[in-house]
Parts: sequence; C-alpha cells; structure tokens
Amino acid sequence: MQPRRELLSHRALGVTQSAVRDVFDIAMGPRLISLAGGNPWLADLPLEELSRIAADLVAQQGTESLQYGPGQGLLEMRQAAAAVMAVDGIPDADPELVVITPGSQAAIDTACRTFGNPGDVVVVEDPTFVGALTTFNTWELDAVATPTDEQGLIPASLEETLTALAAEGRRVAFLYTIPSFANPSGALLPAERRDEVAAVCERHGVLIVEDNPYGQIAFDGAPLTPIAAAHRENTVYLGTMSKIFSPGVRIGWALVPSALKREYYLAAESAFIHASTYSQMLSTAFLTQLDWQGHVREVTDLYRERAAALAGAVREHWDPAVEFADPKGGFFLWATLPQGVDTLALMHRGIEAGAVFVPGAAFSPVEGVHSTLRLAYPFVDAERLVEGVQRLAPAVNEAVAEARTR
Repeated sequence: MQPRRELLSHRALGVTQSAVRDVFDIAMGPRLISLAGGNPWLADLPLEELSRIAADLVAQQGTESLQYGPGQGLLEMRQAAAAVMAVDGIPDADPELVVITPGSQAAIDTACRTFGNPGDVVVVEDPTFVGALTTFNTWELDAVATPTDEQGLIPASLEETLTALAAEGRRVAFLYTIPSFANPSGALLPAERRDEVAAVCERHGVLIVEDNPYGQIAFDGAPLTPIAAAHRENTVYLGTMSKIFSPGVRIGWALVPSALKREYYLAAESAFIHASTYSQMLSTAFLTQLDWQGHVREVTDLYRERAAALAGAVREHWDPAVEFADPKGGFFLWATLPQGVDTLALMHRGIEAGAVFVPGAAFSPVEGVHSTLRLAYPFVDAERLVEGVQRLAPAVNEAVAEARTR
C-alpha cells in the first residue's frame, strides 16, 4: 500500500520513531543480551497480594474501577501520589494541585500542550531523555542543549544559554531537566546547583519541568531533595509509578504551580480524558496496602549489585580509553569513547556479536557523530550483564584502536 503522505499534517510528517524503540525491536531477538532497555525489575513484586487486590477491584468494585473517572484523577490516587512525593522530599504536596496522567510521558506531552507554541525553545541537558525529545519534536518545539558536566546542569552555562536565547528574541517554553540519576547520563545534580538552577530560571522568567522517575533509586539510600520542594511556583514536578511499581499500569502525575493548575489540567483532560480508573485504583492499593517502600529498597539493593557488576565488567574487558562514572543510582551507565568513534555504527557491530546498547545520538538534540553510549542494568542479572559486556568487547576495543590511528 502506497503511503498517503498528502493526508498528513506538517507535524505528523516531522515525527520520527524513537531510536530507543528501534533498538527495543532489535533487542527482542532471543540470542541477544539487551543492555538497552531501562525496564524495572518486577519479579520481586508481591504478585500474589497484587493478584488478590486486582481481582477484588473487579469482583467487588467493578462498577467503579471499570468506569469513567474525574479528569484530574481520583482523589485517593492524588493523595497517594502526594505521599510518594513526601518520600521524594516534597512533604507538603497538595493533592489539589496534582494531575494524574497515563505515565509521566503523558505529563511531558501535556507540558508541551500547555506551555509551548510551535517554534518555541525547550532548553535541555545534553544528553537527555529520548522520549522527551520525541515529544518536543511532535509539538514543533526546538530542543536547545545547554552545557553539562558529570554532575548535570552547569548553572553558569544555563545563564549564558538563556541570555543568548533572549538576545535572539527566542521564547523559552521551559527548561526540561532530570536532576536525579538522569536518563541517560546517570548524573546527580548537587543540592547547591539545584537552587542555583532555580534562581537562574526565575531571573529569566523560565518555567522548570522537573522529571524525577529515578530519585528514590539512590544507592546510598539518601535521595536529594527535588528542585520543586523550595521552588514550587516556578516548577512543574513529574512523578511516576513506572520505576517504584510498574510501567504497565501507565500512571504518572504532575504537581503543578497553583497559578497554572487549571490550564494544565484542562490540556490533560482534552488529550486523554483521564488516566485509567482501574490502574489508579491498583496503584493506590499498592501504595496504601502494601510495603511499597520496602519493595523500592529491595530492588535498589539489587540494582546496586547489578550496576557494580556492569561497571566492573566494563573496566575489566573494555579499553581503558572508554570513560564512565560508576552509577550512584538510577538505571544507567553512560560511557564515552574516544572522539571519532561512531557508536551508532558500533551498535550494529555489537548486535552481530550478540549484545545491544543504545547509541548516544538517540539522546541528543545535536546532530552529528556521537561517541557515547548507554548501558542499562536493572532488568538483566549480573552474570548476563558481564557476558553482554564481554560480547561487545571486541567491537568496542577495535573501534577504540581505529580511533587512535586516525
């Protein structure tokens, strides 16, 4: 069947499939070890208790759990989200300012609907979450990278970026940031920088969209306080059940400044009416009837062990010219190869060897050759992680050796 491109909008013509989704399709092959997907470990969930709760939601509360719900989200779910945010470090989150969404991806999309006009700028870290980049592209927003280092955003550089954009007459819709164990870099923005970033944005009148899916996955057991805790009226704070419970329930939320809540809520309702009532009730039960914090501690311990195994294998089997920081939390190890190594081409060589990662180009708004890559560890046991690194080693080391001869 011939494509009917004349029927498509300019926006649809500009949309491309996420590079990570492309890799996921490849990674489904049974012979491959996937170091690509940031899937949480679900096998340690209290599945028997959850199955009882899930059955009861239909058997005893079916007329409620399978029905339409309020556009802002069930009050019980909003209260439960506020309790999660209290553990994040926002003890006074008001459920009346919470909007429940079908995952935090939908919350990012709603931020674009609410705050961005076509041609506006979204300032981002480089690298940043590929799902956010795809959404910005869909809404015809221009993702502009501001410099980062191994700790994330550099406040002085952000000041320069916003000043330059203002001089060009560009409207900045918002700053999008993942301060805690960022996807893909794993960077953890220090506490003092969080306040500095907020101060820079407030001086320039720029809204912050703070995405925090990984904040509680801190290997030292001490999550840093979110930017939104002290800068509530200039920050839209995004949370999710995907990493502390299940990505399949598709439940996330936004804590919205009071002055922006009505517009954000109406934009969300126009897009998806409301998040699944059943998923909200199941998520609420997980947060109120089960030891969800114990589960987070348990999987965080598991992730710490797997991250250590992955980092140790990279250190042992890959050329020392490959630079990386040992993960301090979250789901990812970010590696930088010598300049000139194209990790997109390297990915295909790795697939031939039986393992797959995500090349750094997927996470950057800057075009060109990227010498970075992301390895994920939560969903693969330590032995397979090590084997995956070993499978990739000949291709990686050969690419590094080739770079040295250029």
